[in-house]
Amino acid sequence: MKPYASLAVRICVLAATFAVAGGARAQDGITVYNAQHASLTQAWADGFTKETGIKVTLRKGSDTELANQIVQEGAASPADVFVTENSPAMVLVEKAGLFAQLPRDILDQVPARFRPASGRWTGVAARSTVFAYDKRKLKEADLPGSMLDLADAKWKGRWAASPSGADFQAIVGALLVLKGEPTTAGWLKAMKANSSAYRGNSVAMKAVNAGEVEGAVIYHYYYFGDQAKTGENSGNVGLHYFRGQDPGAFLSTSGAGVLESSKHKKQAEAFVKWMSGRKGQAVLREGDSFEYAIGNGEASNPKLEPISKLDAPKVEPSQLDSKKVTELMTAAGLL
Repeated sequence: MKPYASLAVRICVLAATFAVAGGARAQDGITVYNAQHASLTQAWADGFTKETGIKVTLRKGSDTELANQIVQEGAASPADVFVTENSPAMVLVEKAGLFAQLPRDILDQVPARFRPASGRWTGVAARSTVFAYDKRKLKEADLPGSMLDLADAKWKGRWAASPSGADFQAIVGALLVLKGEPTTAGWLKAMKANSSAYRGNSVAMKAVNAGEVEGAVIYHYYYFGDQAKTGENSGNVGLHYFRGQDPGAFLSTSGAGVLESSKHKKQAEAFVKWMSGRKGQAVLREGDSFEYAIGNGEASNPKLEPISKLDAPKVEPSQLDSKKVTELMTAAGLL
């Protein structure tokens, strides 16, 4: 064989080797422990796989359930990425030392207020706390000026929430950061006396719509999601935004992080980057999740009240203490 022919063969073999290696990297796939709404993360996963060829396997569970599972699995966890609805579950995993540091180019896609200073995870979406109220029974002048006003005896038997859910517990976590333990404990005690407990935000909103209670503390997107369908569970409901950096104006951050134990870190990082980047945020803007897009310069669904008008309080995501919240809610008889 001539020298140049031999060289050509070697080049072809090397090219084929690199092609196979690249294909193997794309096909390795990642496992995502998903505590976000299934349809939203599936849309993210589908878009990411279509663009990159990297398969995404989703395992569904709740914020708290999956966070505790990851902590128990430790370095043996099969998860590559953890995605949540609310920040406290991310904090639980971060405190256990199980998240890998995210590259700066991923972190820089999202404003600092929507990610922890540690850089161990990042925000991918957000949801606003609101007071969903019965428009037939309450006028604007009747609405509470602050979420804390719901502790007043005049609200006894008139409002509802879903205290067992991670959504509401994130709101209590923000209250704890903003107002401290004595105020939070007192408010929870009054909540036990004044409110009705429902299992799930959508169920609480449905109770408002049916006239069972006059209002409920929920997240905004349950209303918009129902309105986009038949509106049968929200036709009588209005949304009250507390604003004024009130605890009731809290914006809860949905997070995503790469596990330190991941065997596919580059692919996992690519997925987190895609979700928090332009195309992943477009899924929020153009889809039917009605959660807020939070990427730098990214607009949310036009039906939503703009984040800039919510006047939400600034809460460092890593300060949300799910353990203390559980203790306080249990002491108040809410859990």
